[in-house]
Amino acid sequence: MLDTDLFDLLDHTADAAFALSDAGEICSWNAAAEALFGFSRGEAIGRSCFDLLDGRGALGARVCTESCHVRDCAARHTPVADFDLEVKTRGGRRMWVNVSTVVHEDGRSGRRRIVHLARNIADRKRTETLVQRMLRTSKQLIEASDASRHAPVMPLSDQEQRVLRSFAEGQSPAEIVSALGISPQTLRNHLHHINQKLGTHNRLEAVIHAMRRRLI
Repeated sequence: MLDTDLFDLLDHTADAAFALSDAGEICSWNAAAEALFGFSRGEAIGRSCFDLLDGRGALGARVCTESCHVRDCAARHTPVADFDLEVKTRGGRRMWVNVSTVVHEDGRSGRRRIVHLARNIADRKRTETLVQRMLRTSKQLIEASDASRHAPVMPLSDQEQRVLRSFAEGQSPAEIVSALGISPQTLRNHLHHINQKLGTHNRLEAVIHAMRRRLI
């Protein structure tokens, strides 16, 4: 597939899609990307994505740099997991997007293109923020009460306590996965085991239950 075929395909995707060269320069920018980020195709083509979008992670640190880990993964033929990124729009507004990555290599020319597909996740981030506020409020109420201590049906492991403590501090799943160096599936497994041990049904109930029992 030639570049023209690839770019034509991206022009017809619903997601904001843009392709990068191995050097990190934007070489394709579809209409959905123009609508989402505010930059026209002419403003985006030829620029580096880290300079254009100023991507930052959950803790506000800049993660999009000239030394791009995605390009490193592409060079090693390593799959790239989707990730959340806070980007800058043309008007200077910060916005959260989820980004998927596809690496396309043309067998005839040997040319490689790194394709990013992005979609707005502002609603999901607002929900996560609301849950974090609820957790902080619940923690304050529990700490102010004289809730009795009860032993759990089964003791929590050190890692399970760290997971619950992180949720109680208002961290998002993505932040906990990064801080503990575990995969999203491992985090889900920990939550499943925690709920089994505490007799709870979700992470909010588990955190409140653990704080009431002074387990975290």
